[in-house]
Amino acid sequence: MEKQKSTYIPERYWRAIKNNDSTYNGLFYYGVQTTGIFCRPSCKSRLPLPENVQIFSSAKEALAKQFRPCKRCRPEQLLLPEDKWVEELIDWIDCHLQRKITLEDLAEVVHVSPYHLQRTFKKRTGKSPHVYIRNARVERAKEYLVSTDKSISSISKEVGVENTAYFITIFKDSMNVTPTIYRARQQGRGNLC
Repeated sequence: MEKQKSTYIPERYWRAIKNNDSTYNGLFYYGVQTTGIFCRPSCKSRLPLPENVQIFSSAKEALAKQFRPCKRCRPEQLLLPEDKWVEELIDWIDCHLQRKITLEDLAEVVHVSPYHLQRTFKKRTGKSPHVYIRNARVERAKEYLVSTDKSISSISKEVGVENTAYFITIFKDSMNVTPTIYRARQQGRGNLC
C-alpha cells in the first residue's frame, strides 16, 4: 500500500463518512491508511481520523493502491438494484423469522441506511418491513398450526415472538381468530367428506 500524506477530503464526503450516508455509495470510496482497508461511505465501521483517510473514485482504484476491501461493507461488490436487494432481504427475513429482527439489522444486511431501507422496501412491496415481518410470522405460524402438534407458546417462539400473548394478538388481528380456533377449524376441514 502506498503511504500518502494526508489529502484534502471534501466536506460533503467527510460528512457522508461520519453519517454512514448510503446516498454516496458508488460516488466515492475511502481508504484508511493505518489499516490498509477501504470502505463504502455507508460502512458502519469505526470512524477513522480524517488525516488517515484517502478518497478513491472507484473500488478498482483502491485495490490498485493495495488497499484491502472491508469485510463488513464489501465495497468491491456491485451494489444491487433496489428490486434485487429487496428480494434478497425478503429471503433473508424468511430464513431468520425465529429471531428478533430490527430495522437496523435489515439495513446492515443490504448495506443501506434504515431510512432508505424503510422507504424503498415499502415502495417496492407496498408494506413496511415491520408489516412484512409480522405477516410472514403469521403465515409461518399457520403452517405450524396445521402441520404440527406444537403448543401455541412453542410456535410463538419459533416464529420469533417471545411473548405468547402478543403473538396471539397479532395472529388474531391478522386472521380474525385465535391460533387455537384456527388450528381447530383447519383440522376440522380435513375430516369433511
